[in-house]
Amino acid sequence: MPRIAGVNIPGNKKLPYALQYIYGIGKTFALEIVEKTGINPETRADDLNDDEMAKIRYLLENDYTVEGELRRDITMNIRRLMEIGSYRGIRHRKGLPVNGQRTKTNARTRKGPRKTVAGKKKAPTSK
Repeated sequence: MPRIAGVNIPGNKKLPYALQYIYGIGKTFALEIVEKTGINPETRADDLNDDEMAKIRYLLENDYTVEGELRRDITMNIRRLMEIGSYRGIRHRKGLPVNGQRTKTNARTRKGPRKTVAGKKKAPTSK
């Protein structure tokens, strides 16, 4: 199981799919990396030699922001939004959807499990 950018990538998969296990690398970036390094995309991750692994590591270190560094950048951007008090920062702080989604229904992922509020009791009717 090869290790790239601190992640064990599955050796039985073809290289473009195996690279997608690294945080920050999707389909487009994985294909771009394979093209830039000149490695055959049909190659399985286990079949990479040391020279090819070194090429991939060098490219990721110099041209792409991945894993811990990318997570840190995203966290810092969110923290900055919260500090300046922007609308998006306030939504992050309150744990509500940020991008304009409805919240009357369907916001359970951000809001968490339902918190039941007791209903209003009916007043006894007298005759």
